[in-house]
Amino acid sequence: MAGETVITVVGNLTSDPELRYTQNGLAVANFTIASTPRTFDRASNEWKDGEALFLRASVWREFAEHVASSLTKGSRVMAQGRLKQRSYETKEGEKRTSMELEIDEIGPSLRYATAQVTRASSSRDGAGGGSFGGGRPQGQGAVGGGQQAPAGEPWGQPAGAGASQGGNTSSGDVWNTPGGGGTYNDETPF
Repeated sequence: MAGETVITVVGNLTSDPELRYTQNGLAVANFTIASTPRTFDRASNEWKDGEALFLRASVWREFAEHVASSLTKGSRVMAQGRLKQRSYETKEGEKRTSMELEIDEIGPSLRYATAQVTRASSSRDGAGGGSFGGGRPQGQGAVGGGQQAPAGEPWGQPAGAGASQGGNTSSGDVWNTPGGGGTYNDETPF
């Protein structure tokens, strides 16, 4: 949206996301991302940590449930969203301001981990979205483990499965030419 500050932050979760539900039944997950800049000091020939930024973040609805079931304390994430400033007054009457990141997208950083992506079924027709394992080793609670992809969805099949889809021959070779000729014509088709 125009006029909103969109930022991307890379950091680690300081705790497990806290999943709550509003009175209307909407899911919301709140968590903190700690981002510490590192610079290389040539004089001492070592890396130095800068001042850490602790940024509160929130996600809503089905997205919140995906985040809460996928990410854990210490997960390194990349998050993008809109920075919101909130002003409030304490019990003592002091005026305070806080910053919060309303997350639009979040995912695991694959720099030091791997993730198993599993497409999540949606309660809304045609809604995209997926979830991720948050860098957990396979078989240890990655989201959607063991769920089957909807019929006819090639993205949900393991490699080598569905060899007859997409015009592939029974050998499963995606580069095999139609008709079994085995050679390609160098002439352009137009």
